[in-house]
Amino acid sequence: MMIRTKLLIAANKLFRAPIHPFNMQSCGIKTYAQWQYERGADTIAFFLEKYTAAEMFADKTVADIGCGAAGKSLYYAAGGAKKVIGVEILEKYCQEAQRLAADLGLSDKFEFVCANAAQLPFESGSIDTVIMNDAMEHVEDPEGTLQEILRVLKKGGRLYVNFPPYHHPFGAHLSDAIHIPWVHMLFSEKVLVQAYKRLVARLPDADERIRFRIAKKPDNTEYFSYINHMTIKRFKKILNKLHILPAYYYEAPLRRVLQPLCKIAGVKEMFVKMVVCVIEK
Repeated sequence: MMIRTKLLIAANKLFRAPIHPFNMQSCGIKTYAQWQYERGADTIAFFLEKYTAAEMFADKTVADIGCGAAGKSLYYAAGGAKKVIGVEILEKYCQEAQRLAADLGLSDKFEFVCANAAQLPFESGSIDTVIMNDAMEHVEDPEGTLQEILRVLKKGGRLYVNFPPYHHPFGAHLSDAIHIPWVHMLFSEKVLVQAYKRLVARLPDADERIRFRIAKKPDNTEYFSYINHMTIKRFKKILNKLHILPAYYYEAPLRRVLQPLCKIAGVKEMFVKMVVCVIEK
């Protein structure tokens, strides 16, 4: 084990572990789907500055891209959507999602679809609302995903996107095991991979977590394959390339007092909590 890996693991003990759904599920506290459902209101909170929940969901056909175990999808269904389709590339979440849908009495309004976000199995112009909560930073082909979403949206339909930029304090999405803010800016990916594997090694779902987060390049170098390093700058470049002018755009600060730092080039990416964007077709 490299010296820097040992240093990271030692430093990690100095930081308190945040609440994380993977850890709650492995401890038997609640399932990932239940945690998502309980946090459903949080997934749309930033949009409510401009739009109402009724505008987003009431009597609409909704596609929730990157739904995970679909707890948030079911929150939208419970909030008045006509139908919610949870789109997730990992089929392992299907049964958990369907169980919660049945428990909530929402099976008739919910469908789980295992699909790549850049290749949606929907007819053109068939979806009223698409929501991507904490998903833009995970899709393999962000540009293709946006193009595909615009294809399936009805005329006048909206895409609601929100994501933490990569240089967010926990933008590497490793906080289930590594609790140091901005750790991905302090250590190389090689060190992070080593440390993450060591820190989760004794957990009952260690193999599953490692398979979910880590893959190998053709040269056998391990890397975090579940995240695409989406920054604010990159997202704006994609929008410009696709000639997309958002109907609403906002960069929420980590704290209100840090708002001035979110306007300074070179450091703003570190102090933006959430990028919030609404695109109308």
